[in-house]
Amino acid sequence: MKRLPLADCFDPTGERFGIPTHSWRLAPDGLATRRQLHGRGLRPGGQDVAAQILRPRRRREPLTAYLYRVDLAKPVRPMTSAKWAALAKANTARRTCPSCRRDAGYVIPPSVGSCVPCAYPDHSEPARST
Repeated sequence: MKRLPLADCFDPTGERFGIPTHSWRLAPDGLATRRQLHGRGLRPGGQDVAAQILRPRRRREPLTAYLYRVDLAKPVRPMTSAKWAALAKANTARRTCPSCRRDAGYVIPPSVGSCVPCAYPDHSEPARST
């Protein structure tokens, strides 16, 4: 898609883009993005996209954000105890060093692949004197 001027991003009837389209930050009340819905404790709940927002950019296609009706949104499903347990297990695995098998206390970056003492054994911290 080619670069669109700001005025070309406004199509409230949907004739040009197939769905109502608004300029960035000019969406009508009652519509929200997924992230905005989640911030209110809601989810789209299976409804179709009601409109979209286009934000033009230089030398690239515009950013697109899909909008959903707030009045048709449903509450976010609560986490079950099994989901909480699975999330805790996954986070523990991300913190466990594959080299020394210890909990690093932070998420180990995939680019490094192990905790800092295992990744850089020559750069050990000097002992602190109290």
